[in-house]
Amino acid sequence: MKLQRILLLLGTSITIASLGISGCTTNTRDFEADAQTPTVTSPTTTAQRRPDVPYVPTPQPVVDAMLQLAQVNSNDVIYDLGSGDGRIPITAAQRYGARGVGIDINPERVQEANANLQKSGVGNRIEFRQQDLFQTDLSNASVVTLYLLPDVNLKLRPKLLQELRPGTRIVSHAFDMGEWKPQQVQQVNGSTIYLWVVPENVPQNLRQ
Repeated sequence: MKLQRILLLLGTSITIASLGISGCTTNTRDFEADAQTPTVTSPTTTAQRRPDVPYVPTPQPVVDAMLQLAQVNSNDVIYDLGSGDGRIPITAAQRYGARGVGIDINPERVQEANANLQKSGVGNRIEFRQQDLFQTDLSNASVVTLYLLPDVNLKLRPKLLQELRPGTRIVSHAFDMGEWKPQQVQQVNGSTIYLWVVPENVPQNLRQ
């Protein structure tokens, strides 16, 4: 009887030990499987690129001079890159009947520009987009206005010359475009503005 009891106890212990080992193995495999499952990050969680330029509004007299220098008229489509509160395209629509698109990467600036647009009376001629100006298609523009920084102008120059049609006017407040010499330069209330016209044949050194 004692021998049978001992054998029974041994058999039960082995069975319990086997179940314990089996359970641990299963749990380990489950953990390893979870660890190997890739984590998918939604595109909506990707951090938005910071603005290249701090927001400094162009004074209204300079806005007026930029539009005059570009000889804006009712047939023009203005793209304002880094449009801030929207004053350049709104003024172009109010004074010259032009159409326009304002591009700004900062959602607060776009919201402010749209609020100004609602009060302007030219809401059917202007739109504001929250976009990266380096990702924006510029091919519809006949006038481009800028108030950026020297390095941003140089980085933007190949895109302007590639996408804009010959004859498109570009006006920059304060900063030039390096080797690409402007056709006109004006001083307005202590500010400098530059005018370029996209040529028919773009020199290779300006494409880079």
